[in-house]
Amino acid sequence: MIYLDNSATTKPCQEAVEAMTSALTEGWANPSALYNFGIDAARQLRLARNKVAAAMGAEPDRVFFTSGGTEADNWAIFGAARRFGKKNKHIVTTAIEHHAVLNCMKELEAQGFQVTYLQPDELGRITLDALKAALRKDTFFVSIMMVNNEVGSVMPIAQMARLTHKLCPDAIFHTDAVQGFLKVPFAAKSLGADLITVSSHKVHGPKGAGALYISPRIKSFPALLLGGGQESNLRSGTEATPAILGFAAACQVVSKDLAGDISREKALLEGCIQRLSGLEGLKINGAHDAPHILSLSIPGVPTQNSINILQDAGICVSAGSACAKGHRSHTLTAMQLSPETMDASFRISLSRDTTEEDIEGLIAGIEKILAWKQR
Repeated sequence: MIYLDNSATTKPCQEAVEAMTSALTEGWANPSALYNFGIDAARQLRLARNKVAAAMGAEPDRVFFTSGGTEADNWAIFGAARRFGKKNKHIVTTAIEHHAVLNCMKELEAQGFQVTYLQPDELGRITLDALKAALRKDTFFVSIMMVNNEVGSVMPIAQMARLTHKLCPDAIFHTDAVQGFLKVPFAAKSLGADLITVSSHKVHGPKGAGALYISPRIKSFPALLLGGGQESNLRSGTEATPAILGFAAACQVVSKDLAGDISREKALLEGCIQRLSGLEGLKINGAHDAPHILSLSIPGVPTQNSINILQDAGICVSAGSACAKGHRSHTLTAMQLSPETMDASFRISLSRDTTEEDIEGLIAGIEKILAWKQR
């Protein structure tokens, strides 16, 4: 199998699997227990938090574990609205966010908040000028993704956070960094974002774990869950230690040669683009700034047909949101691509496991699609 859907999920690395297995079979105590078995589990949890924080370039006591990116996004958005949206009611986000953000915004609109959706350019990028024009005196919250999950465009988050805080000093800046974490280097301490979302299963960890970084700039933030007081009284409930320890192990492994992995993935992606650019009838969509995401279309061949042909060749790619429940991709729609292009789009996404042989197999698979189109 050639797996090229890493933006959907990555294969857990062996170190993550071993950490989870150990937590399930040996260190399975409740970290809140006051005997040695539980105290050791709590120590493992602290070490895991330190590892994830190190990968994020964050202070360990500002990293709070969640069940994944969606939960962290929901907590960031609804928590900010609850804490900071009592007087001011204006929010800025983008039209190309993940639905974990967009659907929260719809809910806030129903509650009376005003939301401005920044539109991307034809490459899927959001500009500083667009953000500057949208900020108002009553803007209290800005949420802009770091890397678009469909076309790989990278947003200038550090500059955007700086601009937001300059023009709206009391506003909170959030970034969904799920597709950027351990792909586009950043340090939470210096990025400038007040809230940062990351997810385990996008970085070769297990599903069921993620984290929300809450900057020291935010002195108090509403709790997500009430109960026994875990996660510094912000997210109660017995911690999912197997998933968290797997997450931490993956962060440690991927961080070891992050620059090398990024460089290798980028070289594979650029080589793939160069090869694909010579194929008549294929269109490359968006900026593909990130080292791992590429959106393609073969106009005249519906998305599902391309996926089926590639699947028959043992190649896994994603439709993205192109034909989810019969709807076109909201990202490609916002980029104002043609209906023919949107209805034929599919996404390729690489990881540290991707090889040159995988790319060769993909090229051969796409050539089969083009041959099928000519029949």
